[in-house]
Amino acid sequence: MNVYIGMDVHKKDWKVTILTDQLSHKTFSQPPNPQVLVNYLHRNFPDSIYHSAYEAGFCGFWIHRQLKAQGINSMVVNAADIPTTQKEKLQKEDKRDSRKIARGLRNGELSPIYVPDVQRVEDRSLVRMRHLLVKDMRRYKQRIKSFLYFHGIIIPAEYERASEYWSKPFMNWLHNIKMNHLSGQQSLKMLLRETESLRQSLLEITKSVRDLSAAPEYANQNTLLRSIPGIGLVTAMTLLTELDNIDRFDTNDKLRSFIGIVPTTRSSGEKEKHGEMTMRGNHLLRKMIIESSWVAARIDPTLTKAYHAYCARMEPNKAIIRIARKMVGRIHFVLKNQKPYKLLEK
Repeated sequence: MNVYIGMDVHKKDWKVTILTDQLSHKTFSQPPNPQVLVNYLHRNFPDSIYHSAYEAGFCGFWIHRQLKAQGINSMVVNAADIPTTQKEKLQKEDKRDSRKIARGLRNGELSPIYVPDVQRVEDRSLVRMRHLLVKDMRRYKQRIKSFLYFHGIIIPAEYERASEYWSKPFMNWLHNIKMNHLSGQQSLKMLLRETESLRQSLLEITKSVRDLSAAPEYANQNTLLRSIPGIGLVTAMTLLTELDNIDRFDTNDKLRSFIGIVPTTRSSGEKEKHGEMTMRGNHLLRKMIIESSWVAARIDPTLTKAYHAYCARMEPNKAIIRIARKMVGRIHFVLKNQKPYKLLEK
């Protein structure tokens, strides 16, 4: 007998719905522990074939791995791919979510997402942590500048250029600022201390990412990616840890769709309309590819020519998306064929 388990997982409890081919068994809450579910299934449905599914999210893949280890055919699914009625959209709740997952699983309507191995997940965490530190660093820099502006402290002309804002001389100038009262001095001191701590952490994690790029499983791929103009260490390692295995993308279009740089389409009869980029995709990769495309459009003659041709008929921000799609094609080629990119001479 086949048993289908739909789970809506949360930190404190899970909502679980169990169906068989003929009937709906039960929807219940349980502690967030895979072993509790396994024990329930063995007790109530012995000698059955178990199929389970839950939405990808904050809990990662550890539940999936533990269920697989217990002999359950587990899958992790994209929430956007679960068939949902309008009523379920308007009256969303955990029990309904678990029921629709179980129903979709029984009907064969769910497709699993790719689950990387444990090492790749942890390598990905390291690279993602660097991106988080960069974001935190940017926020603290903005807080310091807002603090200065709020208190009427003008940045000297020699530090006005953004590229020099956080040089050592500028930091020394910040440390020498004298506020009128102790409370103001302490506020500025705390901001500077947190910024310098973040900077040190960022240096350390960047070194760790560089060391990781030299590991046997990444070294060759990293070299191949960095042969493409616009792609540096961080972008290359982000690509390698997020994509994992390039062979799961048969075509450029599948890779572009995963990254999220394909346009939305609306077709009716003889009319077909293309819109902005789809919101679905890997937002971190999309951001990195677009940033790399701005660099590539300046230093790669072929992309420079294409970018100016696009700009003649559209806005620069839209033109760079076309360049990003070309960049993805190059990424797919060098990884798929294990050949470095060769820059054409001007």
